[in-house]
Amino acid sequence: MYSELRSAPVLSNDGPQVFFPPLNGPSPVGSPAQCTPCKSPCMSRNRQIIRRTNAPQVAPRLRKQTGLHLSLQWKCSLSDLFWRPTYQMRVPSYFVVLLVALPLFSAAAWGQLVPSPDAPPVSNAPPPPDDDQSVGTLRLNVNLVDLFFTVKNHSGELVPHLTKDDCSVAEDKVPQTLKNFSAETHLPLTLGLMLDTSGSQIDVLPLEQQAGGQFLERVLKSKDQAFLVSFDVNIDLLQDFTNSPRMLERAMNKAQINTAGGNGGSGIPGLGGGTIPTHGGPKGTLLYDSVFLAANEKMADQNGRKALIILTDGDDQGSDHKIQESIAAAQRANTIVYVILIAEPSFYGGFGYSGYSAAKKMSEETGGRLINVGTNGRKLEAAFQQIEEELRTEYLASYTPTNAKQDGTFRHISVQCKGDDMKVQVRRGYYAPKGEQK
Repeated sequence: MYSELRSAPVLSNDGPQVFFPPLNGPSPVGSPAQCTPCKSPCMSRNRQIIRRTNAPQVAPRLRKQTGLHLSLQWKCSLSDLFWRPTYQMRVPSYFVVLLVALPLFSAAAWGQLVPSPDAPPVSNAPPPPDDDQSVGTLRLNVNLVDLFFTVKNHSGELVPHLTKDDCSVAEDKVPQTLKNFSAETHLPLTLGLMLDTSGSQIDVLPLEQQAGGQFLERVLKSKDQAFLVSFDVNIDLLQDFTNSPRMLERAMNKAQINTAGGNGGSGIPGLGGGTIPTHGGPKGTLLYDSVFLAANEKMADQNGRKALIILTDGDDQGSDHKIQESIAAAQRANTIVYVILIAEPSFYGGFGYSGYSAAKKMSEETGGRLINVGTNGRKLEAAFQQIEEELRTEYLASYTPTNAKQDGTFRHISVQCKGDDMKVQVRRGYYAPKGEQK
């Protein structure tokens, strides 16, 4: 795990520029490293965050956090730059006594006032409980599990028109009673498109941009929304949630390969930002961190159908989070992960790469799948079409688990549908909620 990748960037108020606190050596005046008196969030250096790079429509909550970082950093900078003498003003003692006594006399006089006969009686009864509190308690006690899944026959074709009687669900091998079952084709869809912009993708990024733009034009309907993230040695939000395919396509076309890795390197393609370690400081591709952050910061608060579509070679270098942590984050956010494996074999010098198995694990355990396209543009277009069809041919099954414990444990799920060689594509399980500690 590389220490330089764990330094948290701090947004500045000069636009989309980002300041990274240095690990060693003296810091510039006014930088967060010198703000010793100010214990602000800008001092945290162990938390990776998604950088906002010219991304409009940023959520208000995130804007408030950014403003907090800016204001605290400004205070720290001013304290380091200026020394301001403090002056004291002497006040006569009798004037101080007069100021203290006035409120006391006023309070005593107010207490002697006779209440008006028309005034309503004063009640000492406790206030009624807030409606929001009762609703929150009700939601906490009702644990309804939603499962989005697709069904294919032995030929790999999607199977529509199934009913509640055709499928059964088991949790930890215990049969469950379905509360709801429906084919969801018009439920709002939330997508996260994630581009690997490390050096290994330099020959395939144009293909990704073209096919990805066409996919978004087709798949996004009036109630759908999507965001765009790129990842290499950094994780950048190129476009926040929007319903506009044009805005997403415009942001996608601006994505660039990170060839210098923020190291001030020579910019040779593939060096610094690729998945192969190079000279100088350790570099990497933060695949697992990007999935972890996208699930927690973007998908967790969304409802309905949710999916992350990742275009990458599957190799991870330098992430703070392990693959199982990123999978767990997607499962907790009820988000399906599709991985389109796209890579140029010649980039690896004939040694191959180890990203296939990890990408397959991440996609299958969240209810998605891996599609290997190599560098074939037609296969890439076909992969997007397959994902589009699956997202529009999903089933939604809901049930209340027989295990009502709110212990935060992982529950394994299996779905079976009637028919010859029916294959169900569904997430492997979910994490039970944690009850309040007594």
